[in-house]
Parts: sequence; structure tokens; C-alpha cells
Amino acid sequence: MQSGLLYFFDIFGTFIFATTGAVKGVKNRLDFLGVIVFAMTVGCAGGMLRDVLLGATPVNFFNHPIYLIVCIIAGILVFFLSSRAIGTWSILIYCDAIGLGVFTAIGCAKAQSVGVGAVGIAISGIFTAVGGGVLRDVFAKEIPMVFTSDFYASASILGSVLYICLSKSTLSSTVILWLTAIVVIIARIIGYKCHLKLPVARLRGEGKDD
Repeated sequence: MQSGLLYFFDIFGTFIFATTGAVKGVKNRLDFLGVIVFAMTVGCAGGMLRDVLLGATPVNFFNHPIYLIVCIIAGILVFFLSSRAIGTWSILIYCDAIGLGVFTAIGCAKAQSVGVGAVGIAISGIFTAVGGGVLRDVFAKEIPMVFTSDFYASASILGSVLYICLSKSTLSSTVILWLTAIVVIIARIIGYKCHLKLPVARLRGEGKDD
């Protein structure tokens, strides 16, 4: 049951994140290939990084072409629908929140399945969730959103800690997966809506709005 749920979460999260990556490519005026590459980067890079850290090589992406296919489909859909739907892309903040929650949960679960400790579980969950977005922003010559956005990586950290705590309870693995994903999604959306941000260090002489 858990392996089937993890697989579903993985494919679903890949599609959601690939879609957000493709949208970023469209907004940066990339050509067709660039949009596809951005979709693949956000959809798969976090999971690839997780697998390398856990020693699960060759990484899942290389052995299962379904991940590549999902990313390509997401990229194609975004590329050809962007001219009609570009004004509605604000909904992607919610899609991105879903992807963040899903990938945090599966990152934690996969780390736990190979027997790593609490620190490894947390790092796996966080890197799975934010790794692709960091690489995407680097490609776009931007400061990664996880360092500047309102409660983005923080939501993943919260979810990873929650997963570790719940894993010590009597709850089933399926319930823990769902609860972790839901909490991250809600935390991310609340952070976005309420403009929650971590404090930023200011140099002497800087004003509040500098």
C-alpha cells in the first residue's frame, strides 16, 4: 500500500512541479526546448539529489522513463496553452504548494525506508521539495526563491519535522504521508496569503524598505 501511494505521490508531484517549472520558462521567454528543460529541472532535480544523497543509484529518474514523459507532457501543455491561460497562472501558487507538500512527504518517506536517522529524513524531505526550484532559479540567473520567498523552505522544514515526530507514533505510514503533505500545503498557502517572512539582516544605515 505504501509503495503504491509513494509512487502516486511521486508522479503527481513531478507533474505539478514540472508545470511550475515550465511556466517559469514561459515567463522568461524561453523557446520550446528551454521550457521543457525547465519542466524537467523542477520536476526531477530534487528527487535526483535525494537519491544521490541516499545512495540510491542509478537515480530513479534514469530507471523509470515515466518521470521524463510526465515532465515533457507538462512542458508541452504549458508551452502551447500559455498564450490563452497566461493571465490565470496565479493558480500555480496553489499547485506549487501541493507539489511542495507532496515532495516533502515522499522525500521523508524514502529516507526512512532506507533506514537513515532523523537528520537524514529531514534533509531528504527538504532537498526533494526545494532542490529543483533552486536549480531552476540558478538557470534563470535569479536568487533562489527558497532564500527570499515567504515561508517556502520553512514550510518544508516544518513538514519534515512533523513527519519525524509522527513516525514515532502508532499512526499508519499512509496517514503520516497525508498529514505531512497537508500541513506543508496549508503552511505554504498561509505564508503566501499572510506575507509571512523570516527576518532579514540589515546593514547599518539601511532603511526598512531598502
